[in-house]
Amino acid sequence: MTASAMSGKLDLVFLWHMHQPDYRDHGTGVADEARFVLPWVYLHAVKDYADMAAHLERHPTIRCVVNYVPVLLDQIEDYVEQFASGEFRDPLLRLLTTPDLDSIDAADRQFLLEACFRSNHSSMLAPFPHYKRLHDLFLTLNVDGGAALAYLSGDYFSDLLTWYHLVWTGEAERRSNPLIPALMSKGEGFNAQDRAQLAAAYGKLISSVIPRFRALAARGQIELSTTPETHPLSPLLLDFKVARESQPDAPLPSAAAYPGGQSRVQAHIAAAVVSHTARFDKAPTGMWPAEGAISGAFARQLASAGVQWIASGQGVLSNSLAGSDIDPHRAPYHPWQLTGAPGLTLFFRDERLSDLIGFDYGKWHGRDAASHLVGELEAIRTSAPEGETPCVGIILDGENAWEYYPYNGYYFFDDLYALLSEHPYINTTTYADVLRSLRVPKQLPHLTAGSWVYGSLSTWIGDSQKNRAWDLLCAAKQSYDMVFASGRLNAEMSALATRQLAICESSDWFWWFGDYNPAQAVESFDLLFRHNLSRLYRLLLLEPPVQLDIPISAGNQSSAATSGSMRRATESHDESHVSP
Repeated sequence: MTASAMSGKLDLVFLWHMHQPDYRDHGTGVADEARFVLPWVYLHAVKDYADMAAHLERHPTIRCVVNYVPVLLDQIEDYVEQFASGEFRDPLLRLLTTPDLDSIDAADRQFLLEACFRSNHSSMLAPFPHYKRLHDLFLTLNVDGGAALAYLSGDYFSDLLTWYHLVWTGEAERRSNPLIPALMSKGEGFNAQDRAQLAAAYGKLISSVIPRFRALAARGQIELSTTPETHPLSPLLLDFKVARESQPDAPLPSAAAYPGGQSRVQAHIAAAVVSHTARFDKAPTGMWPAEGAISGAFARQLASAGVQWIASGQGVLSNSLAGSDIDPHRAPYHPWQLTGAPGLTLFFRDERLSDLIGFDYGKWHGRDAASHLVGELEAIRTSAPEGETPCVGIILDGENAWEYYPYNGYYFFDDLYALLSEHPYINTTTYADVLRSLRVPKQLPHLTAGSWVYGSLSTWIGDSQKNRAWDLLCAAKQSYDMVFASGRLNAEMSALATRQLAICESSDWFWWFGDYNPAQAVESFDLLFRHNLSRLYRLLLLEPPVQLDIPISAGNQSSAATSGSMRRATESHDESHVSP
């Protein structure tokens, strides 16, 4: 160990990325109200976004970056409005607040049986005997099909709805709101008043999410960053061929390119800045590109838009440095600047440490996991060259891993943040502060396009289903361009069509296609994607093509083993039980 390493510091940047795609069915007409078809935004808000804020509030010396995607913020605010009005456009919340569950129709009963066991069963069902009994009863009756399930009473569905929301409630709320442990202790026989009180608690909690993160940023504890508006895979909007920079033989869509991709990417960047500034009273300094997906052209476009930093996966940096004499293991611990993208600094995540949190530490005792991570950081600092202050980026979803942890990760975070708060030389910081430290970035002459998943773009292009989805989107974009050039739409219709196009450009649709994801989840996203495209055509005053009636995922077969390996690079889930 060198003398400088003994006395030096280590900068640690946590980046917690918060994202869910648009789960709303926006209807077919101009005046249709958007209805939620999946509940993951509000469930993650009350379990994960609220808990992540609470961890930071309990440990005010811990600093980090929190990334919020505009399309997620749109939906959180939509839920805030629903709770304020009491008129729910999410079917799960509508049923939670329905006084008489004996009178709900067969479709609602089936919906509840499908929806209210979607959780990580090992951590969110097995520990709760009353909830597990509801599941056991369902499994017993389901053997005989719908006739046996028809015997389930309104009391059963009342308990089922209540328990599903109780297990999705964040640990901090369980400890601070006496209603939650009181209901859990009651265990069964929940009535309409119990459910109304639980819904009111949810309304208060989800309404607090954005203000709490705004307050954390205002006092300088966190840096808030953003992502282009609806989380598009920007490198592919700019050029499909960049997929071959990491996978030279990757099959590409039939369309040569996404029409007008550069202007669409610019629109997503500009909309994100407007959204972020309106909600947090300050323009963002940096951006987490959707899925950490970057390319040379995208980086230059971000630089020209005034973005000061971006981050991506370690695999992208390794691919970009292939053939050089730079140590790939230490390369992520420096800021980088890409030739031709002045003013933009690039940071790269430590994949091993990030994945330890995302996939392994949930099986450990919280204190042991926290101590192990701190020990790994100390080893990085110890091995640093003389005079160097490593900058370690731990970047992962801020919502998906915690249901694999006991108590939603409460003790892990309490132990980790406490150890880091007291540590003599590990300095938790933000990327904006690293930029202000006058640290000179290393020069990166070339950037190989890729993402934080395997360092490639294969999760979003190259599979036959993914490529077909791109071709359908390209055809819709050509129609969009044609109609706009004709001047047929008035200002209101133009704005609605442009917003709908942005929804269709989200990366999430392409992520789900492929035979490695569970069929039920793929079918849900397939249907919503095609419905979104159909609505775009109707807003353009065009009849949707018949191809949109045909499932993209026809014949899709899920494979748990393949799905598990595919997702490991981001945030793995047992998709038969767990949300996106």
